[in-house]
Amino acid sequence: MNPMTGLRARPEVLRLIVENLATAVLLFNGDLYLLAANPAAEALLEVSSNKIVGLPPKGIFLDADYWESVLRWGMEARRPFTEREVELRLATLGTIAVDCTVTPFFEPGEREGLLVELVRVDRHRRITREEQMLAQHETAHTVVRGLAHEIRNPLGGLRGAAQLLERELKEPFLKEYTNVIIGEADRLQNLLDRLLGPRTVPHRRLINIHQAVERVCTLVKAEAPPGVRLRCDYDPSIPDFQADPDLIIQAVLNVARNAVQAVGSEGNIVVRTRVHRHVTIGQKHHRLVACVDVIDDGPGIPPDMVEKVFYPMVSGRPGGSGLGLSIAQSLVHQHGGVIQCSSRPGETVISTLLPLELEE
Repeated sequence: MNPMTGLRARPEVLRLIVENLATAVLLFNGDLYLLAANPAAEALLEVSSNKIVGLPPKGIFLDADYWESVLRWGMEARRPFTEREVELRLATLGTIAVDCTVTPFFEPGEREGLLVELVRVDRHRRITREEQMLAQHETAHTVVRGLAHEIRNPLGGLRGAAQLLERELKEPFLKEYTNVIIGEADRLQNLLDRLLGPRTVPHRRLINIHQAVERVCTLVKAEAPPGVRLRCDYDPSIPDFQADPDLIIQAVLNVARNAVQAVGSEGNIVVRTRVHRHVTIGQKHHRLVACVDVIDDGPGIPPDMVEKVFYPMVSGRPGGSGLGLSIAQSLVHQHGGVIQCSSRPGETVISTLLPLELEE
């Protein structure tokens, strides 16, 4: 075999390499018009290369001004550079985060242009954030369980002493004070029980997620103020899966009630179901995951609270108990799932992700 044969095929080999890269690659000429885009770039930008080749940045990117400035700087700098965690706006997926590497190329007397590589990083960031959140959630619950057990015994003694004292009192008006002690002890006991969360092991059976969600919607419609409008958007392709229907209903109900409290006396809530493929929860990869989104158009959760709303006794609104979402997270975690939250003014999305296959 002639060792030079491979060199003659070099352009074709390079084309195959670029087309099969997982990294999105865009090639611009010196005037910042797109010359080529590989399949990974088509998938990332959600558009066929036939529709964007020959266009400037304003015909390709939604936030064209930013990308045009980046590309022009690359041509002027005449050296490679990388922008980390750049926000890229997409038509259907919203905003994603990418690492952008711009490499200028110059061939004296011939061509000049830019090679742009885009690597999506928000998935890795989300997986890391979920791992941290699950670990912190478990740590918080361990601390709370320890404190609850330490409080339970003296609280029981306090209630018992109040009952004994009540029997010895002759004056009825004095018994009012012991009744206050007993009532407050019972209230604290109920709070401790809620802090400890569910203690039962899930009783799994084959369920349809939409039956559980419909039950939640019925309860929410009965409880919500007249000005709150609830709409359902279901994906009928979600298959039945093994889960405890009562625990799933309770988890989604807690999320939905949180949305009702967020919108107040008037607002819109959407309960949406979708099936997602190839989702990593914690460190486990799942082929299929059912996603139940509860979306409200309330004021939103403050950015510094988004990562904390699932902690016990932490609430994103004044007067909240901080237990509803924490309990929901525990119930979903028992099924190998997770609850995620994203929020901005006018749109809060709390997503419940439930694996559709049993854990090994």
